Amino acid sequence: MPFKTEPQHTHGAVPHTAIVLVNLGTPDAPTRSAVRRYLKEFLSDPRVVEIPPRLWSLILHLFILPFRSGKSAAKYRKIWTREGSPLKVHTEKQAALLQTLLQERGHDGVRVVMAMRYGAPALPEVLDQLKLDGVDRIALLPAYPQYSGTTTGSIWDAVFGHYRQIRNVPELRLVKHYHDHDGYLDALRDSVLAYWDAHGRGDKLVMSFHGVPKRTLLLGDPYHCECHKTARLLARRLGLAPDDYVVTFQSRFGRAEWLQPYTAPTVAELARAGTRRVDVICPGFIGDCLETLEEIGMEVKHEFEAAGGQDFHYIPCLNESPAWIAGLAEIAEQHLIGWPTMMSPAGREAERRDAQLGREQALRQGAAA
Repeated sequence: MPFKTEPQHTHGAVPHTAIVLVNLGTPDAPTRSAVRRYLKEFLSDPRVVEIPPRLWSLILHLFILPFRSGKSAAKYRKIWTREGSPLKVHTEKQAALLQTLLQERGHDGVRVVMAMRYGAPALPEVLDQLKLDGVDRIALLPAYPQYSGTTTGSIWDAVFGHYRQIRNVPELRLVKHYHDHDGYLDALRDSVLAYWDAHGRGDKLVMSFHGVPKRTLLLGDPYHCECHKTARLLARRLGLAPDDYVVTFQSRFGRAEWLQPYTAPTVAELARAGTRRVDVICPGFIGDCLETLEEIGMEVKHEFEAAGGQDFHYIPCLNESPAWIAGLAEIAEQHLIGWPTMMSPAGREAERRDAQLGREQALRQGAAA
């Protein structure tokens, strides 16, 4: 495999450090064609669907994409905003706020960017741009608190696959998970308490995590255990008894058995058993998206009310809450230990010279054109 051409090396250049906040991804628009492109990339990942490739390719192209694309596009239209896809908007804002807070804490030599595993901005393209920008240390921070081979493992596949084509590979650090990190758990606790202060407290707190096939648990994936640990630690912080909350899994796909109990049937059963109000939180998502706003906030709400439930409350994701950005900074700082993250006076001067050279080069190119 030929290597990509390296940018021109500058002796004595100040190496830079970057944090890449990586989320799942989103279609470019809530249209059938855009959703089809996104789903094709997402569902073609062998980490996501562990079915023999030839068989799955037939199923995907003959049955899944032709029928699911339109239905998914209709769901995206329900939650799309003027700024665009909520998932992308929240990830962009989180990256910007994390950059600002790290600078306030003295890490002015660290750059924070966001990337998507599927869709745009594509992770390989972001890594290419960081190389062009002189970044030689990269910490990869997934937007998944709980590790799964289907999510975080897929990010590592994309990163290592990309760097197989790179001659001069930067120094890398990989944040595997933060499901039991105090900064993450404290932010979750604060978000629940703030919601209860404003809206009262429900009869049952449902902690709904994204589902994965049950076979992944049986084959050694730690995701199920990490979800339950997050729920247990959050319940302890909230002072909840075991009967006060339930852990469920959502977003089931296909006919295979997934992690149980499933969210929608559980919520409906609670309603039939006489539970008047449920509060639902999705701790596995750090930003609101299709799975929280449409699936939980609309579909699961309908299931609860159709079964006789009277009061359904969805507690928003962490999004840009100050407590969460502070927690995210703590997680990042722990994985930056040992790297110089404060820009020296010489580094600042080099940055100024580089910027000036860039401006002069742009002027020359403009004049030549």
